[in-house]
This record gives sequence, C-alpha cells and structure tokens, in this order.
Amino acid sequence: MDAAFSAEQDEIRRTLRTLLTRHGTPDEVRGAALTDDGYDTTLWRRLARDLGLPGLALPEEYGGVGCGLAELAVACEETGRALLPSPLIATAALAAPLIAALGTAAQRADLLPRIAAGELTAALAVPGAALTAALGLAADPTGGTWAGGGRAGGVQATSAADNTKADDGTKAADGATTRRLYGEVDQVLDGHSADLLLVAAHTGGFPRSRTLLFLVRPDTAAGLVRTRHTTLDGTRPSARVELRDTEAELLGADDTRDVTGALAGVGGPAAALLAAEAVGSAAGALERTVEHVKAREQFGRPIGSFQAVKHRLADLYVQVRAARSAAYYAAWDPASGGLALAQALEALRLTAAEAVQLHGGIGFTWEHEAHLYFKRAAAAELLLGPVHALRDHAARQAGLFAPSDAGPSDAGPSDAGPSDAGLPATGSPATGAGSAERVMVR
Repeated sequence: MDAAFSAEQDEIRRTLRTLLTRHGTPDEVRGAALTDDGYDTTLWRRLARDLGLPGLALPEEYGGVGCGLAELAVACEETGRALLPSPLIATAALAAPLIAALGTAAQRADLLPRIAAGELTAALAVPGAALTAALGLAADPTGGTWAGGGRAGGVQATSAADNTKADDGTKAADGATTRRLYGEVDQVLDGHSADLLLVAAHTGGFPRSRTLLFLVRPDTAAGLVRTRHTTLDGTRPSARVELRDTEAELLGADDTRDVTGALAGVGGPAAALLAAEAVGSAAGALERTVEHVKAREQFGRPIGSFQAVKHRLADLYVQVRAARSAAYYAAWDPASGGLALAQALEALRLTAAEAVQLHGGIGFTWEHEAHLYFKRAAAAELLLGPVHALRDHAARQAGLFAPSDAGPSDAGPSDAGPSDAGLPATGSPATGAGSAERVMVR
C-alpha cells in the first residue's frame, strides 16, 4: 500500500482549499445555510464544472472523472474544513453509488451524467431512525423491518396499473416498473431541495415482504410534500418527506435485486467519506483555536504559551491526525469505514468542545465560528452515530465478543467491553495513534 497522496490528489486539495478560502468564509457559510436550498447553488455549480466534485468517483462513461474513493475523500475533507453546506454527501456518497449499483442501463445513462455535471442532486430517504442500520454500520434494532415491518408504518409501495403500465393503461415508454408510494420519512438529508429522491419502501405484503428502492422526481410527482426541519446544524439541512399515493419508478429492472446488500455495500464507503469530512472539520476547528491562543494574551503573554493549554492542544492534534489516518485507510479499505467514522466523530466532538472552551465566552456566540464546529460535531454524530454503536457493531462483526443469547440487536454500550474504548477489529491498521501514524498519508 502506497500511503502517500498522488499529485492529482494534492492538486484537488490545493484547488479546492483555495476556492473555499475565497468563497467559503464563515459569513458566507451562514448566508448559504439560510437560503431556500440550504447551500450556495452558484458555488455548487462552479465546484461541479471546474472540479467535477459530484462526479469524482463516477466512471468516465457516465461523465464522471473516473477517480476513486480516496479522491472524493480529499474533497470531503476540504468541504468539511470549511463547513461548506452542499449536497455532496447526500448525492455523491449515498445516492449515486446506489443508482450505479442497482439502476438499469437506461436509468444510469439518464441520471449519472447529470449528477456528475452538477445538474441533478439526489437524496436517500430511509424510513424511521434507521439509516445507520440500513447501511450496515450498526446493529438493526428493528430486525430488518425498518422499511415498514410488512404490515404498517414506514413507506408502503402498491401497484400502479399492472406494475408495468402507466395510469392510462398503456405500456410505459421506457418499460419502467412503476408503483404508488404511501408513507412518511422523517429525516432525509438534503431532502427538501434534492432534484431526485431514492425512497426505500416496503412491498410484497406479509407473505413476500421485502424492501426496494424507488425513484421519485419531485418536479412531477403528485402527492409529495417536503418540509424542511429547523436543525441544530444549519449547514446540514434535513427534511420530512410525505408521500400520498405518489407515483414512483422502481430502481432497477425487477424486484429481485438485493437492495439490503446494496445499501450495506454503500455504507462502508459513505462512512469513510463522512469520516474524512469530520476530520476536515476537526482540523479546521483546531487551526482556528491555535491561531486564537497565539493572539489572545493574559497576564502579559499569549495564552498559548501556558503549559496546560499546550498539552490540551497537543492531545487534540494527536486525535485529529490519528482520525485522519483512519479515514484514509477506510477510503482504501471501506470495510473499516464504521470504525474510521467512530474515531473521526470522537475527534471532532473533542476538538469542537475544546475550541469553545479555549475561545472563552465568545466561543459559543453567533459572531464566532467556533459554535458552527460544535454544532457540526453534534449533528454529524446524530446522522450516522452514535460512536459506541459503530464500534460495538464492528467488534461483533469481527467476532471479538462471544455470541450471546440476547443477540446483537439487544446489545447495549455496557456490553461492549474494552473494545468500545476504541479498539477496532483485529488486523486493522487504525488501532490507535501509533499504528495510525504508520499509515498516515500526510
């Protein structure tokens, strides 16, 4: 394994950091988060046009750049450093890989080039508070019934005509399989502004219960209501999506595709990208804190010269560097994405909390950006956390705990033992600061 960044990856980082330094200031971030879309659409189109950001990991045949997960992780780290509000995670990390994995040739040819060009944004809608479980990153407390339970709740899919015909009874022009969706998804990342929704819905009734993914196009879908939430972190908006007899197109050619496996396959890479983003946010908070303690004086000297402050900052530096190494290792081996995400979320939470403390009373005021990092830390853990659940699931998957009669769904943080303090699966290079530094890429 070559742990060094390539020249292309360094160029992506340099170009993106230069652009976001000019157009991603804290004031601009706050302003973009308050817009109807929740992000700066002009800047997003520029990122797509000049850097190909949403298409970095998409194949060239679909208009993508043809790079890999590591290049997209570099981009996520830089957008995380600036706390940039954007549909990058929802579109490029969650929706696009599912379209590429499950979509028909016609669906891929129609949707992926527009995603790569920044003309189409997408969001994944998973019923309930089960996104982490659906992506295979944590134990599933619902026993696999998170999409509806076979009887009620979640989102239900019913036949439209004979499932291959349009409402007027004629054959659909593209042969697409259609359904009608009914239900509600309460937390959809960027769901209020996405141009395309991927909705996980239950179908087949009780005898043939299964979960499928459907495409819903908000610009033409009747019976669709999207309501933006007031969120803790304004830079990461979410929405409630209500579907009332809404026509949807099945993602894929038939209903025999392994949707659960595809979701789990997306989970590791998505966790690696979120880990890189969290590491970027933690590094940004740490850099601003170091600048502050160098300039802020007390008793006639900078507070950064006090030994206690130095020790606290040194501990944070080690946390961030170890998390960064784990995130890029996960970009190389997505199977370790859950553990990398746990380490990155923990590093971000600790760094953001110390940033507020070391900035003093101004740290949590609206006038200062430190509170933005603190809110991002809390919201990031709510999205795909908590940390102890990610580590517990990874440890059980690796067989570190003896099987119990209770089963993984009944296990709580108290069952986790010493591994819950940060010990990953056996053989993973990201087992701590020392080994993390051995795979550090920068």
